[in-house]
Amino acid sequence: MLSVFDGSRVGQESGGSSQLAESVMNQEKLAKLQAQVRIGGKGTARRKKKVVHRTATADDKKLQSSLKKLAVNNIAGIEEVNMIKDDGTVIHFNNPKVQASLSANTFAITGHAETKQLTEMLPGILSQLGADSLASLRKLAEQFPRQVLDSKAPKAEDIDEEDDDVPDLVENFDEASKNEAN
Repeated sequence: MLSVFDGSRVGQESGGSSQLAESVMNQEKLAKLQAQVRIGGKGTARRKKKVVHRTATADDKKLQSSLKKLAVNNIAGIEEVNMIKDDGTVIHFNNPKVQASLSANTFAITGHAETKQLTEMLPGILSQLGADSLASLRKLAEQFPRQVLDSKAPKAEDIDEEDDDVPDLVENFDEASKNEAN
């Protein structure tokens, strides 16, 4: 015969002493569970497992292994890469490492990136601009002359007429050169 023991019946028979013993038991059980959860000892945060922080090199290694699975090939001879955003900023890579896998339609560009404004790159980047960025270039061209004229144009009250005259000689430079020769 199979019998099942129910602890609630014992508490009913003996009165309140069972509830007191049960609460003490719960406190001990709770303290034991808390001690198991703590990793570093007393005074540290309670965590189930230790969190390992990744470094950038670990991410780079994982990326390189994923690229290796895609069978990417290095493309040599690329001196610079410019990625033009919609807001007019450019992500500029100088001498990047470019890898490509045409079968996977994947291109990887690695290297030091700089974020610049389109106006900083203007003379050399004109040949790289497409039809979609011509509208933003026109807006910049309209704003650029106004800014240059506003900042560089001298105002009428700043111009002194005395500044155009030749200054008076204060010292005699010939005497100083004769003294050096002697």
